[in-house]
Amino acid sequence: MNSVKLGVISLVLLSFIGLTTFASATTSVDFSNGRGTLSGSNAGLTLTGSTLIAIVGWNGVSTPITGSLGTVSFTTDALTGGSLAMGATFAAGGTFVIDSNGTGGFPSGTLFSGTFSGPVTWTLTTLANGTHNYTLTGVITGTMSGMTVNGVSVQLTVNTGKSLFSESTLISGGDTTVASVPEPSSMALLGTGALALAGLARRKLIAR
Repeated sequence: MNSVKLGVISLVLLSFIGLTTFASATTSVDFSNGRGTLSGSNAGLTLTGSTLIAIVGWNGVSTPITGSLGTVSFTTDALTGGSLAMGATFAAGGTFVIDSNGTGGFPSGTLFSGTFSGPVTWTLTTLANGTHNYTLTGVITGTMSGMTVNGVSVQLTVNTGKSLFSESTLISGGDTTVASVPEPSSMALLGTGALALAGLARRKLIAR
């Protein structure tokens, strides 16, 4: 994936920090990842080989720390509706892990460990030229620095051309924002914001 696409994704999705802080009135942490392979079947989707490329908000630091900082990986639970090719929903469950390699001033080891706390959506967008993009969106819950946190992750695939998803595809990038347990209404706002940002990021990528 080229640097322009990564820049678009990072800039658009990092703006989610402001929405999260307003919604939950807590300090949020934003993790951006790039590249990686999304593979799977009706039993679930798995992200591997994705690099953690930016962190904002750790220990209250608002300046983005960038570089090759670690990895982001996850596995969803099983498919509950739709199809992998045309768009689907996966059950709550699975795993979601963000690991640090110890660079950038972050502690080495697991920064976030959790699971999808609600259904995961896998959305197909067919472009006017007949090619396809997919977006994976899910609400997550887990632990970070010994605290219980909730959040949202949005992952965007590269354009799969005129072929539909089958077994695996590369991702262009993704963003995960977490904050210490907000109220249910705040979580609803987080989900709405994530979906809106995903759509905006996809339109920007298409325009490129």
